[in-house]
Amino acid sequence: MSKHKMSDDQPEANGHDLEGEGGAEEDAVAALRAETATLKDQALRYAAEAENTRRRAEREINDARAYAISSFARDLFGVADNLARALEHAPKDAEDPLTRSLAVGLEMTQNALAAAFERNGLKTIDPEPGTKFDPHQHQAMMEQTSEAVAPGAVIQVLQTGYELHGRIVRPAMVVVAAKDSRGPAAGESASAEAAED
Repeated sequence: MSKHKMSDDQPEANGHDLEGEGGAEEDAVAALRAETATLKDQALRYAAEAENTRRRAEREINDARAYAISSFARDLFGVADNLARALEHAPKDAEDPLTRSLAVGLEMTQNALAAAFERNGLKTIDPEPGTKFDPHQHQAMMEQTSEAVAPGAVIQVLQTGYELHGRIVRPAMVVVAAKDSRGPAAGESASAEAAED
């Protein structure tokens, strides 16, 4: 009888062992699933970071290509300024054919330089008198009272500015109308210009 009792106990013990093993397997599976989820999340983060790095590098390469000439262009701005000054003082209606040819040659050189700037994405910033002062494009060198333009408007350009693909390389250096200027207000000057046309 005791043998029989033992054999009855034997399966119960085996049943407990199976339940214990099943719980351990479930814990192991849950741990593996959690680890898989963590690794998947990590892989997605690394993939996103790699994509962001690729995009950033691509943008930097494009910027480098687009703005590579900015240093070279800055060196040529002095040449453009000197040509403009020479043309201002060139006697275009001189009687001497050599002097007239020199003035024409200076003008052709200035036009060729301006065309080269334009082909490479450089645009001039040369505001007309009366244009509202824009601190993003202009650098105020001085203020003067003016009877011709409204307060805060450009009176005169001292040095032409340049932008490269929308980025300011050199702001235009300008004289700005002081607050006590008595020129027409911006709205009045625009309506006056429209009436003249």
